Amino acid sequence: MPAITRHHSATGLRDILVAHSRRYPRWNVEDLYKLIHQAAMGSEHAVSEEAKARQWLLGEIGNLGDGPDEPLVDAISPDGAVVRVHLRPFVRANKGVQQLFDAFLRTARDFRGSESQLETYGRDAVGIAEDDAFPFSADQLATFVGRMKERGFPAVHHSPAFEAEYRPAYRVVAREFLPQDLVAAA
Repeated sequence: MPAITRHHSATGLRDILVAHSRRYPRWNVEDLYKLIHQAAMGSEHAVSEEAKARQWLLGEIGNLGDGPDEPLVDAISPDGAVVRVHLRPFVRANKGVQQLFDAFLRTARDFRGSESQLETYGRDAVGIAEDDAFPFSADQLATFVGRMKERGFPAVHHSPAFEAEYRPAYRVVAREFLPQDLVAAA
């Protein structure tokens, strides 16, 4: 499958990052990096074996517990091509797990991420941080993104504070692979 052509708007990225900072006021530099990594790279890192990925999704759905108020579908890239499907509202809406799983696998298999896009998002996020938009400094973010670039832009986990406070539960999916009922929710 050919790579998806993507465009980016710094204004759109600002809106996404500021909205996440408001929703998750205890997020950290690694949580912002995780968001821009997913926006640029999709979910390829999350699927090593299909059976384990299915077991992970079903186990997560079975143990959701409480969490923050989140939309069912949350655009995380400025062009809207990459979204997070939050599992708590997904389960409450009684949506089909198999369709979400298929979209997640297809994203991991067919979506082609872009390190140059990730580098641009990182640079833009540091600029946004200079306006005191986040609970961490532009220098902290620049240092973290610089370290990740030196390591080849690896995927990271959410910060322990984010995990404890927000109990994140979502799947990263390319919007084009979403089932129609979820596209309508986006």
